[in-house]
Amino acid sequence: MNSIKLFESKKIRSVWNEKEEQWYFSITDIIEILTDSPRPRKYWNDLKTKLWKEGFSELSAKIGQLKLVSSDGKSYLTDVADSKTLLRIIQSVSSPKAEPFKRWLATVGYERLEEIENPELSTQRTRELYKAKGYPDDWIEKRMRSIAIREELTGEWSDHGVRKQMEYAILTAEISKATFGLTPSEYKNLKGLKRENLRDHMNDLELIFSMLGEASTTEIIKTQHPEGFDENRETARDGGKIAGDARKALEKKTGKKIVSKQNFLSPGQSTETHQLPD
Repeated sequence: MNSIKLFESKKIRSVWNEKEEQWYFSITDIIEILTDSPRPRKYWNDLKTKLWKEGFSELSAKIGQLKLVSSDGKSYLTDVADSKTLLRIIQSVSSPKAEPFKRWLATVGYERLEEIENPELSTQRTRELYKAKGYPDDWIEKRMRSIAIREELTGEWSDHGVRKQMEYAILTAEISKATFGLTPSEYKNLKGLKRENLRDHMNDLELIFSMLGEASTTEIIKTQHPEGFDENRETARDGGKIAGDARKALEKKTGKKIVSKQNFLSPGQSTETHQLPD
């Protein structure tokens, strides 16, 4: 999926990577906007050399090339980068227009150092962010609890031989499938989400059953001590089934489906929050 992002009324070509679930942006478009250079491609080539000399040796691995539509209507291979790499590149751009980004990065870095010293600050800032996005206090409390439950579960997985991020994703999908009858990707499709955080768009009951599936899995791990991916996959299914059975019982009693294609906030309020923990 291709898209055009607007930056101060100027266009930035971008491409959504379905597999990686992230955007890739045209580097030369960013360079042109930040520097007003008449030759942004040459500026970028010179900057690549400079970055390499500064020690950004993994730059080549971080930069990709994708076909993007140019001003002449034709598609050409263009250097692209994800958000993280793009912010690193911007740090080396010598231009007044790049300074707001650099100040923002410095602020974020300072806040992260503060949170290392005092972890409660991270929780406080997350609450404030959700509040600013329009979420009510009772929903925020459930969401914060779901984050804590998720962290405890991933900690148990790590202690019991689950190491790879892909394995974490598969185990999470097993819990979700057993709980809701949908994997996270299927659930996001149902709600019409792309890179947005699924749980940030769940209603109260969806969050509660999500927590129940993961909390049940955590308790099973603590008592049965599964080791490695395969054994933990079984416990993930068992934990999710406990939540799934509870969901089905409530649906039978009330005659209402728990899984909803609606987002918690109205479409006008809904905000991408992919930077928050899932």
